[in-house]
Amino acid sequence: MSIKSLLVLVLSFAAACSNNGSGPAGSGGSQGSGGATGTGGAGATGGSKGTGGSQQSGGSNGSGGVSASGGSIGSGGSSASGGSTGAGGTSASGGSTAAGGASATGGSIGTGGVGGKGGSFGTGGKGGSSATGSGGASGATGSGGSGAGGHGGTAGAGTGGAAGSNTTDGGALPGWVLTWSDEFNGPNGSAVDSTKWVYDTGGSGWGNNELEYYTSGTANAAVQGGNLVITATTAGASSYTCSYPSSGPCHYTSARLKTLGKFSQQYGRFEARIQIPEGLGLWPAFWMMGADINTVNWPSCGEIDVMENVGKEPSINHGSLHMPATGGTTDDQLTGMYTLSGGAKLGDGFHTYAIEWSSSSITFYVDDMLYETQTPQTATGRTWEFNKPFFILLNVAVGGTWPGSPDSTTTFPQTMKVDWVRAYQPAN
Repeated sequence: MSIKSLLVLVLSFAAACSNNGSGPAGSGGSQGSGGATGTGGAGATGGSKGTGGSQQSGGSNGSGGVSASGGSIGSGGSSASGGSTGAGGTSASGGSTAAGGASATGGSIGTGGVGGKGGSFGTGGKGGSSATGSGGASGATGSGGSGAGGHGGTAGAGTGGAAGSNTTDGGALPGWVLTWSDEFNGPNGSAVDSTKWVYDTGGSGWGNNELEYYTSGTANAAVQGGNLVITATTAGASSYTCSYPSSGPCHYTSARLKTLGKFSQQYGRFEARIQIPEGLGLWPAFWMMGADINTVNWPSCGEIDVMENVGKEPSINHGSLHMPATGGTTDDQLTGMYTLSGGAKLGDGFHTYAIEWSSSSITFYVDDMLYETQTPQTATGRTWEFNKPFFILLNVAVGGTWPGSPDSTTTFPQTMKVDWVRAYQPAN
């Protein structure tokens, strides 16, 4: 072989090796984002007050694989939310599969309840973790849902409370003017605001053969985590005397609060966001009575039960009016019922219970779902006692003629958590 031929062969071999060593760039994904916006569910409410997720990120620095390059730096970091497959990963961007890491947040469905505490924005959950995106601490955007609203948060799962009213955080409600409220935002362990509430105390049975003794201490009613927590318990009960089941040491203590002498109002919207206790023999209530009760007695003062539940019916809220029969002083009530579907229990989460009251009607709502309307015309044979100011009450009774007594299946302590109570008058 000639030297010229040998030189040509060597150059050809070198060119071939150079071509086989190159490639386009091998990207692992254009930007490896953790998802577009990710909503917190139809209403994505969470716990009691907090809003959504605190800009839940898909991971510490991006989503995707471990080392694949390709995207500029990979999104899904400080503000990535939701995501159809979940963001995550520790630091690498892009990646061929963009799979979530151990702390991947979100998810494509991001459920969180039907509605939520707010309206146009609503509220989400108080807590929330990066692992499940359950509510979150402060939230970014989150979409509302089904008119009930909710900063469901950008954390995808955002599970928590069920539904709520169309009020935004702080009580703004289109068409209404806030006249009174308690948001229960005092220090943990503190008593209720004495400028707004007074205590009913005692163990007389309260006309219903109830078994509890109502106290005025923080052991049974205290602010905790932005909620009023009313606790029914057996602890320390024997140091009090109760009339039922027979006169002697009590078996239970609880609390009953009212605004009598502090606040009363004729007509308007009255609402509270509450998670009720569960168990046979428990009887939580959010209700109202005529401010003239000390002069005309019950039922001539009138009574409106906005939320009333007995433990043997965990899915049912009773909305009732109590008034005397015409020409007499015996109670003749009108009642409607709201039942959660699918066997869901009212105690599983927070719900907003409300009435709208005018001179011509009283309408009842759970999570802004109208389920009952009463008017002077529906109160045939009764004296309509609902054209005067009423005050507000909150309590958890134990036992009594209607709910029956607790049994071995009922655990204590039991709590009713009240996120807020608000009263409005029409804006016009």
